[in-house]
Amino acid sequence: MALGFVACAQATPAFDADSPWMLGDWNGKRSELSQQGYDFKLDYTSETGSNLHGGYNHDKTVRYSDQWTLGAHLDLQKILGWHDAEFQLTLNNRNGDNISNDRIGDPRVGTISSSQEVWGRGSVTRLTQMWYQQKFFDQALSVKLGRFNEGEDFNTFPCDFQNLALCGSQVGDWDGGIWYNWPISQWAMRVKYQINPELFAQIGVFEQNPSNLENDNAFKLSGSGTQGALIPVELVWSPTVDGLPGEYRAGYYYSTADSQDVYKNSNGQSAAATGSAYRGASSKHGMWLNLRQQVTSADGNPSRGLSLFVNGTVHDKKTNKVDNYVSVGGFYKGPFDARPQDDIGLAIARIHVNPAYRKNADAQNRAAAVYDYSDPAFMPLQDTEYNAELYYGVHLANWLTVRPNLQYIRHPGGVNNVDDALVAGLKIQSSF
Repeated sequence: MALGFVACAQATPAFDADSPWMLGDWNGKRSELSQQGYDFKLDYTSETGSNLHGGYNHDKTVRYSDQWTLGAHLDLQKILGWHDAEFQLTLNNRNGDNISNDRIGDPRVGTISSSQEVWGRGSVTRLTQMWYQQKFFDQALSVKLGRFNEGEDFNTFPCDFQNLALCGSQVGDWDGGIWYNWPISQWAMRVKYQINPELFAQIGVFEQNPSNLENDNAFKLSGSGTQGALIPVELVWSPTVDGLPGEYRAGYYYSTADSQDVYKNSNGQSAAATGSAYRGASSKHGMWLNLRQQVTSADGNPSRGLSLFVNGTVHDKKTNKVDNYVSVGGFYKGPFDARPQDDIGLAIARIHVNPAYRKNADAQNRAAAVYDYSDPAFMPLQDTEYNAELYYGVHLANWLTVRPNLQYIRHPGGVNNVDDALVAGLKIQSSF
């Protein structure tokens, strides 16, 4: 089988549609290295957004953002003879601008989600992964140590949509001050136990260190600035229903770091209205649920068909801006016989702002005697933002997928004063 793979890969030169890499197999050298335990990747993602209609600023423009990812995976069993051991090293670079910050949302608060999920955490090259994983007991127990992010293992979800509310681990999108998604890394440990072929449980301990978010600390390895630990636990069930795969995740996270109330002072009164300090909290917590199931196939081919999903998160009302989030949608892989690897996605998300956070903004306005939304000093009141997206993924080659999309954002930033917005997007994913 391995020799067959190498022979096939050697037959795929640069720009061959059947190759997994744009630059081909380097005359077979890439497959040869893989057989020896060395795998390399260079991936590129770009996302373009244009405000077609509505939003805070009606002047139309186009914004572009992108991400480069350079990674190396080492199979240490093949290289050093270490049984069931592996190592991963990944660097990530992001650049560009976001249409959501000042065109779709009111710049005073922005939007809650983002129409270009690849934007964020600074235009800088970062150390995103540097971990070692060891498996025990016939691979039933897995221990992972090093630098990585929570969303890599917990609350995971595919990232084919361009809108942030429909892409990737959602806990980090709504509690990003303590849960760091890609491309941030921190010191961490994850222990996973495979209970049976369909069910596993896992727990993690992640360094909670806000200094890791700073651009100047993109390669920081010291623990200075650590405030506590974030501990996620998760149960993952992956059944097969009528021969079709599904994945069901339920989890809880707890932060040991000190936090701060979003509204009250130590006496239970409005901190903004009284001009006093916000009361502290000794912890922070939340929960998530991810439900995903393929429900149809095409002519008995399970690689084609419809998959449906529901995602939800609940957050600490005392300390977090967003108190709950939910999304529903679906993907259809292989919609046409002539295009079996294309895909269509349609989904909608609802992001709800904590009423206490909204009351605090209102108290700030009253304390400053600012009551007019058009006053630059006014703090807009945020409630609920809705994000919907429809995309069509054109599979041009095994190394290139292009996904034009159309997004509709109702109440951008959760601000009722801002017009609903229509955004045209284009997401390109390529592997070199």
